[in-house]
Parts: sequence; C-alpha cells; structure tokens
Amino acid sequence: MSARFRVGLTRDILDSRGEPAFGRGALAILDDAPDVAWEYLPSIVSEITADHAAIYDALYVNMARVPAAAVARPDRRLRVVARHGVGYDAVDVAAMTRAGVLVTNTPWPMPRPVATIALTFILALAGRLMTKDRLTRTGRWHERMDHMGVGLTGRTLGVIGAGRIGKELLRMARVFDLALLAADPYVDAVELAYVGARKVDLQTLLAASDFVVAIPLLNEETRHLLGAAQFARMKPTAYFINVSRGPVVDEPALIDALREGRIAGAALDVFEQEPVDPANPLLAMDNVIVTPHSLCWTDECFHNMAVTGLTSIVDALAGRVPAFVVNRDVLAQPDVQRWLRAP
Repeated sequence: MSARFRVGLTRDILDSRGEPAFGRGALAILDDAPDVAWEYLPSIVSEITADHAAIYDALYVNMARVPAAAVARPDRRLRVVARHGVGYDAVDVAAMTRAGVLVTNTPWPMPRPVATIALTFILALAGRLMTKDRLTRTGRWHERMDHMGVGLTGRTLGVIGAGRIGKELLRMARVFDLALLAADPYVDAVELAYVGARKVDLQTLLAASDFVVAIPLLNEETRHLLGAAQFARMKPTAYFINVSRGPVVDEPALIDALREGRIAGAALDVFEQEPVDPANPLLAMDNVIVTPHSLCWTDECFHNMAVTGLTSIVDALAGRVPAFVVNRDVLAQPDVQRWLRAP
C-alpha cells in the first residue's frame, strides 16, 4: 500500500466464496477515495490487536472485538473504528475515546430490517408456523386441530427499547390492530403517541403484553434486564422475542420460564453465547424459534450498512465528521481536531 491512508476490513465479512457479504458495489466508496488503499485482514480474527492499529488508519469491523489493548501502543496509526452494524458493545468505546479514535456505526439502515424480523417472529409464533411445518413434514396432517394459532386483533404488543428500530416496529405493527406499548425511559411519550403507542414502565408492559419484543442497546444498564422476576410478570400465554443482544436476557431464567410453562414460547435471533452451544436447551424446545443472529441479513440491509460504514471511514480520513459517531466527545480533543474538522 503506497497511499496515504490504509484501511483494513475484517475478513469475517466475506462469504464462503471469498466475496464481501454486502456485495462489491459498496467497495467503490473505498476504490474511488483519493489517498486511500484498502485490503482485507490476512486472516479471520476474534479481536483487533495493537499490531492492527499500528498498520491501519481505519478498520471496518464486523464481529471482532476492539479492546483497550488495541490502542495502547504509542506507534498506533488507527483513527477510525467503523462497526458494520448498529451495536457497538464489542468495542471498548471509552478506551477509543481516550486514544482519540472515532467509533462509528450504521444505525440508519437497520430499523426496517430488524423491525421486519421482529414482526416475522410475531407472525410465526402467533400462527405456530414451526409446529405446523413439523406436522406437515412428519405425516401428522390430521393433528392440525390441536395446534390452533393466536389471532392478533385486540392483542397487545410490548416493545422494550423504543429507539429507531422500536418505533419502526410499532409503526409497522399498527396494521394488525394490536394495542401498542413501549417501555423506554429515554423516549418521549408524545413521540411514541405519534406511532400509536403508549409509554409505560417495564413491569406494566410485561404484565399486559401478549408479545414482548426486546430491542434495547446492550450496555451495563440493560445487561440481564430480563430475568426470572421479569418473566414471572408475563402472562403464561405470552411470547417473548429478542432481536437485540443475547446478554439483555438472563438465559437460564428464560429457559426455566419456558420449561415450567410460565410463558408460551419464544423467538430468538441472539444468544448469551455466540455461536450458540449445540447443547443449549433452547435448541431442543418445540415452542422456541431460533436463528443465528442473522435473520435481518439481506442484500439490501448489508449493502446499506456497508455504504454507511465505509462512507464514515472515507469522510473521517478526508477531514469530515462522519454522520454517525458513537463517541462524539472525541471530537473535542485537540489531537483529533488537528486532523478532523470538528463541527
């Protein structure tokens, strides 16, 4: 690489053919940027290291963690860590801020895809889709009467976390004539009313909802937000859906609630341990739908994420403030302002 700026993309963004999962189109953003040369990291890594930070000015990160140790050495070149996704719990944001490294994410492409998978789970659970699939495949056609679905009209949907994704789900769900509740201490009740939802506390939401969808960001405030006490508040006929992050839920407590019939079922795109342990009891439960933290992954979603994330890198290296900076406090640092025209 002879260009002024060096950009590395983590190799876990490639599919089994060695092609970028988001398609080649978004790579034109890097190809067309002056003074920028890019490459994939030589191998798949679970963690970004100080060696990576010494080689690259910017890193586009999919699943790899970015710990404080990555920016501890004085020979660091790294200026930007761009997350391929909206969540940034795998990045030590405080350490990046201290080191003068911008952390960006890709929030704008995510509301529709993630809201869509939450709604997909609601419809699948209500219609007992997976059970009926198994009936058909195993010659049990005449057991159909024993597996009646749940109509949505007049039922209650409770959304935990009413940010961009949560509000998009509430907006989309209105067409099914569901009563809509939202629990989020940081969202204005009037704002929720515009999408037809009523703001309530978490305990009220859990007790009243027929479908509970968890969509909060994972942080220390939300880690194990949902445990035994919360599942005990839910109706025995209610379903739980998690499209956020696995550690938002105390997973053993969820397993116990399902085993003991304290809730009717669950749908999970995320787990406390990922990849999920094949021995995890959730995988053997007929009333649980599981997917590998990828149900929202579509060509449209990934392309838009890559466009957003790669644009943030090019903008920052060109001295422009990216649209989505997670740690905006870093923009006030004199060292950062020397290379970035802060607002």
